[in-house]
Amino acid sequence: MKNREVIVSIHNVSKSYQRGNQTIRVLEDITLEIESGTFLALMGPSGSGKSTLLNLIAGLDTVDRGTIEIGGVDIATLSESDLSRWRLINVGFIFQFYNLIPVLTAFENVELPLLLTGLSKQERREHVATALRVVHMEERTGHYPHQLSGGQQQRVAIARAVVTDPTIIVADEPTGDLDRRAAENVLELMSRLNRDLGKTIIMVTHDPWAGKWAHSIEHLDKGVLSHDL
Repeated sequence: MKNREVIVSIHNVSKSYQRGNQTIRVLEDITLEIESGTFLALMGPSGSGKSTLLNLIAGLDTVDRGTIEIGGVDIATLSESDLSRWRLINVGFIFQFYNLIPVLTAFENVELPLLLTGLSKQERREHVATALRVVHMEERTGHYPHQLSGGQQQRVAIARAVVTDPTIIVADEPTGDLDRRAAENVLELMSRLNRDLGKTIIMVTHDPWAGKWAHSIEHLDKGVLSHDL
């Protein structure tokens, strides 16, 4: 079978942080290619560098050395304003604690990324309605976060992540704050987005059970990547 297009290309990436006079090495010479339509789990113990790698892929942080290309774009070459625009269009974010705005309804939370686009009000309304329908939250559009369960809030967050039709979806411990039943519902939804809509998903998780939902697993330990067979 013909290989799918490589959508994420990471070559010889290293990252460290300064803590006083001490240099903390977080990632060491990471090379990884992710094909379009893949559901990938990044796993490893706390402090292994998996969230740092996810942030680099999402353009939230910058590499010390090496290159990261997403859809053929070397994101390290983008200016801060161009990088912000690139993230808006190309990256959907799913967080452990949902990151919904408490004073906004489900509809308004999902609409937020679209407010920075050139879409008309009617176009935004149609996009939001579609995204909420995909996650089966169309009956809760007027509800505020405090009126929703954790699983429902995460579904709204997933709708917000997909509403711009991004190139990749990055998920940082998306089930970490959920009970097992709600976590299973969220993982089923992410799997369906991957299978039916062809979304490329990169998920950080420490939970082996959650990792089994992915097509493939990459393990990080002390900043070094070991490929799972």
